[in-house]
Amino acid sequence: MTNLFDLTGKVAIVTGSSRGIGRAIAEALADHGAKVVISSRKLDACREVADAINARYPDSAIAVAASISSREALQNLVDETRRKWGRVDILVCNAASNPYYGPMGGITDDQFRKILDNNVLSNNWLIHMVAPEMLERQEGSIIIVSSIGGMTSSTVIGAYNISKAADFQLARNLAAEFGPKGVRVNCIAPGLVRTDFARALWENPETLRAVTANTPLRRIGEPHEIAGAAVFLAAPASSFVTGQAIVVDGGSTIGVGL
Repeated sequence: MTNLFDLTGKVAIVTGSSRGIGRAIAEALADHGAKVVISSRKLDACREVADAINARYPDSAIAVAASISSREALQNLVDETRRKWGRVDILVCNAASNPYYGPMGGITDDQFRKILDNNVLSNNWLIHMVAPEMLERQEGSIIIVSSIGGMTSSTVIGAYNISKAADFQLARNLAAEFGPKGVRVNCIAPGLVRTDFARALWENPETLRAVTANTPLRRIGEPHEIAGAAVFLAAPASSFVTGQAIVVDGGSTIGVGL
């Protein structure tokens, strides 16, 4: 094994990859040789990212729009990937939603269901759409982008944190099921990262001060700083890693003691 991070010949689907963490992951996978499928709800935004990747690495990216709330759209995403490249080696479940900001007592049932459906159920759908071929080949890497919120608590994004805690368990259960056939399932748990998705948190001066004051690196993360963990989990370097959550948070979960 000459290059622990070589992804040449591998095909990766990355959901929510038209911006933020998903885009950074897709670009990093392409940098290491993978063919990547850019997917989010808006096709134009996906095409923009795919075009940028193809400008550097010709015929290395395609754009397929898909809403994670639609099982049919996700199946089409997988079908289009196979139609283009014949296989799926890497799946990164990055897309998520959080339609509610506030205490748990104020969330509606519909909002709570949407969070659980989009952040947990849709991951299970998509994973089981790609898993059969991986299990047949006895090789594959499935990565769920969870959050340190699934390990801690919040007075404003509690339901989101509950869904992210469920993602950790989804990865553990599927790692146990798929492991005998050589297919690995892991999570990445980012801390607060400067993305549009997390804007309500990092644009709030009080929240930003509270987070960074107790973070050893004294800052929040940038999208590209999450991508390395995804490359690791997709690559041969992590061939003995499964059922795990890699925390990438600048140290915020350990806090700053006296």
